[in-house]
Amino acid sequence: MTAPVRLAKRLAELVPCSRREAELYIAGGWVMVDGQVVDEPQFMVSQHKVELRPEASLTPVAPATMLFHLPPGMDADSAQQLIRAETRSADDPSGIHLLRQHFFRLAQSMPLEMNASGLLVFTQDFHVARKLKDDAATLEQEYVVEVAGELPPDGLKLLNHGLSFNGKPLPPVKVSWQNETRLRFALKGVQPGQISHMCKSVGLQVLAMKRIRIGRVSMAKLQPGLWRYLMLHERF
Repeated sequence: MTAPVRLAKRLAELVPCSRREAELYIAGGWVMVDGQVVDEPQFMVSQHKVELRPEASLTPVAPATMLFHLPPGMDADSAQQLIRAETRSADDPSGIHLLRQHFFRLAQSMPLEMNASGLLVFTQDFHVARKLKDDAATLEQEYVVEVAGELPPDGLKLLNHGLSFNGKPLPPVKVSWQNETRLRFALKGVQPGQISHMCKSVGLQVLAMKRIRIGRVSMAKLQPGLWRYLMLHERF
């Protein structure tokens, strides 16, 4: 029997390479143990078959950004607990290889409207986080809002332009009916509570709201409680 050793040590002996290089290969998802990818340098191996994939690269793992569909009734602050391997959407089109490293130091960006469900963004990428923060006032967000009540004749016109919030006039927004009970809001610089206030101002009660788009990135067919990677070509 071969005494168990850390995967990083075994790989460094096999390649050969430095221990640090071995750790980078492993963290990057380039190492297989008995045919399965293992991305933990501290994983213990003995008589296992350890292989380095031919296309392996020492390039550090790129920071990940994940899109999550927050289900109705769930607190956005606790949503990150659902970002894990088993809740990744089977339809994720990104082609990005899932790594344990992608789940470390994720931060939520661009908060949802109050009491809303829908698209949440979690990222490790400083550039993504900074863009969503710095451009919050100019990035258009799209919400679908379920309402009850009767809209007055000039109600839709007022929703588009003519209302105030927190004592200040609101800039023009784009509001239209999706069906008899559902409004579509496309607006920039959304303030907490703004959409509910707008609806109340024209006699409508908000029953539910869901964010479906931030800038050019749409939630599309992502199901509630699941997440996917932001694809390399997608830009907010």
